[in-house]
Amino acid sequence: MKALLRAAVTLSVLVACWQALVWATGLPRYLLPSPLAVADAMQRQAPLLWTHGLTTLAEILIGLVAGVALGGVSALVLARFRTARRWLMPLLLVSQAIPVFALAPLLVLWLGYGMASKIAMAVLVIYFPVTTALFDGLRRTDPGWLDLARTMGASPAAILWSIRLPAALPAFWSGVRVAAAVAPIGAVIGEWVGSSSGLGYLMLHANARMQIDLLFAAVLVLGLFAVTLYAAVDALARRALPWQPDTQPAEDANP
Repeated sequence: MKALLRAAVTLSVLVACWQALVWATGLPRYLLPSPLAVADAMQRQAPLLWTHGLTTLAEILIGLVAGVALGGVSALVLARFRTARRWLMPLLLVSQAIPVFALAPLLVLWLGYGMASKIAMAVLVIYFPVTTALFDGLRRTDPGWLDLARTMGASPAAILWSIRLPAALPAFWSGVRVAAAVAPIGAVIGEWVGSSSGLGYLMLHANARMQIDLLFAAVLVLGLFAVTLYAAVDALARRALPWQPDTQPAEDANP
């Protein structure tokens, strides 16, 4: 309840600052619409926002699931096989030096203007944080636990699945939280490059027609997707890690 109240207060302050900026600058509506104008656009264009929003949401969710799965498997392979670390880790780092904007036109060319190219873009954005977070967690297992397992005759595979992977889950979920926050970026970049539906396509379309209130409405819907997705992943992470309770609330109680 307190969290909802804080969110409502924060949202109210942001809207008030937005409206104050509109009054202070006196910019016309086609450059900076007021919050009321954007709310009116959201109400009038609700079916349009819903249709395009569902497309973007599907791309985000499928990309998130595929990116997390691919990143998790990659981290396990890197942790299990030394040869994989030697050959794949440099390629993984080099791949992140290439801007995703440079890859988007190629993905659209190879995979077409449908959802596949947008999902692939979302996977590219999600893959690296999940892989690095889980691999870092797998590398930082308590040496005492590993020594004890080896003393008891556990195989490398058993050590990985029974000790290193459970110990790395907090780091893994941290990577998934980051992935949930950045997943909309990949989908929207793909829609900007080439698409016929989705919130990114709607933003470009509204911008070309000077419907800035509709563009702002699409941005707000996309932000709502990102916040909701992050909150859902965070709640799932808390349920998946019952042995690691969050100590932050106790610290907040004693400022």
